[in-house]
Amino acid sequence: MKNRMRWLSVALLPFAGNAVAWAQAPAAVDAATKPASLPYFVWTTVFIAAGFSFTTALAALGQGMAVRGGLEGIARQPEASDKIQISMLLGLAFIESLVLFALFIHIILLFANPFIKYLQ
Repeated sequence: MKNRMRWLSVALLPFAGNAVAWAQAPAAVDAATKPASLPYFVWTTVFIAAGFSFTTALAALGQGMAVRGGLEGIARQPEASDKIQISMLLGLAFIESLVLFALFIHIILLFANPFIKYLQ
């Protein structure tokens, strides 16, 4: 149970700062100056934070499993440690590249959203 609570707290950590920002009283904004697509940007930000948190958590689990498998293989066959280590590092590089691709996609959706033309 403690382990599940620890994982849940780590998974919800990116959302911790949002509670303070959302708890503030809304400023008086005229309806003419308020952008019509503000809820879209709010939900986009929320889903980007959730998606990237999920992506990095799964990548971290995958990297941990890869390192564990590599170390177990080296422990069983120390003479093959060079080949195992090279294969493990190559796999870790591929996993990390997937995380970087997800980061770039999330940054594009956050700052240069291509779907904004459909909201106007």
